[in-house]
Amino acid sequence: MCTGDTIAQTRLSPPDWRGYRRAAAVVLALLGTLSVSSCAKMVASSLGDALAEDSVVYAGDDDVALVGAAIPFGLKTMESVLEQVPQHRELLTATARGFTQYAFVYVQLPADELEAFDVTAAYQERARARRLYLRARDYGLRALGFDDRSARARLRAAPDEALADTTLENVAALYWSAVSWSAAISLGKDHPALIADLPIVDAMVARASMLDADFDDGGLHTFLIAYEMARPGGGEKAEAIARGHFRRALALTGGERVALYVTMAESVSLPRGERREFTELLEQALAVDADARIEWRLANHVMQQRARWLLANVDAYFLE
Repeated sequence: MCTGDTIAQTRLSPPDWRGYRRAAAVVLALLGTLSVSSCAKMVASSLGDALAEDSVVYAGDDDVALVGAAIPFGLKTMESVLEQVPQHRELLTATARGFTQYAFVYVQLPADELEAFDVTAAYQERARARRLYLRARDYGLRALGFDDRSARARLRAAPDEALADTTLENVAALYWSAVSWSAAISLGKDHPALIADLPIVDAMVARASMLDADFDDGGLHTFLIAYEMARPGGGEKAEAIARGHFRRALALTGGERVALYVTMAESVSLPRGERREFTELLEQALAVDADARIEWRLANHVMQQRARWLLANVDAYFLE
C-alpha cells in the first residue's frame, strides 16, 4: 500500500549528491520492487520533483573535480527515475541541463587542452561530447512535448509554428534544447543532417528571447554572444548584436559571471584578431571573485580555469 509517509521518506529535497548515493540506491531499489504500480509512480514523481529543483550543492561547490566525479551518478539516477515518470517536464528539463553542462565542462573543454598532445584522442572526446549534447537535446525536446516522430517531423517542417504555443514556463526547456543542439552542430560540421537542423535552433532561440530575453540572469544573452557570431555571414552586424548582448548581460550580472568575459573573448575578440581586447577580457575574468555569488561559484571556477589556459596559449591564437 502506498502512503504519504512512503513518499515523504523517499523524497530528497534539495538533492545533496555528496550524501546522496546511499539514499538514491534505496529509492531505486524500491522502485524496482514496486515495478510500474501506482505507488512506484508516486514515489518516482516525488523523487523527480526533488531532482529537478535547483540546488547550490553542485553550483555552490568550488571543487571542480569533485563535482565532475559525482555528476554521472546523478545523471543516471535522473534517467532511471524518468523510466518511471517519462512525462515529468521539470525533470526532463533538468536532465537536459545536466547533460549539456557535463558535456561542456568535463568533455569538450578538456578535449581542447588534450589536442596539443593527442589529436586523435581529442577528436574522440569531441565526438563523445557531441553525443552527450544530442542526448541532452532529446530530453529537452521531450520536455517541450516533441516526444515522438510525428511531433518532431512537425517541428522540422515548420519550427516557428510548432513552437508558437510555448509559454514562459517552457523557456528553460527551450534554452537548454537550443544550447545543446547548437553545441552538437558546432562539433558536427561533417554531419549534414545536423547542420540542416539550424533553422529549428534559430526558432528556439527566437522564441526563448521573445518570452524572456533576460532568462537565467543574462545566461541567454551570454549564449547569444557566441550564437550570433557563429551565424553564417554575420559580419559586422553580428558583432554589433553580440556586443549588445554582452552589455546587457554585464548589467544583469554586475560583472560577477566569469563566463561572460570568456565567451566575449573567444567568440568576438579572437575571430576579429583583437589580441589586446582578448587579453583584457580574460584578465577581467580572472579578477572576478569566483566565490562572491554562491549560485555561480562552480561555473566561475570552471571558466577561470579556461581563462588561464587561453592566456597561456595566447601566442598560438595571435600569430605576429
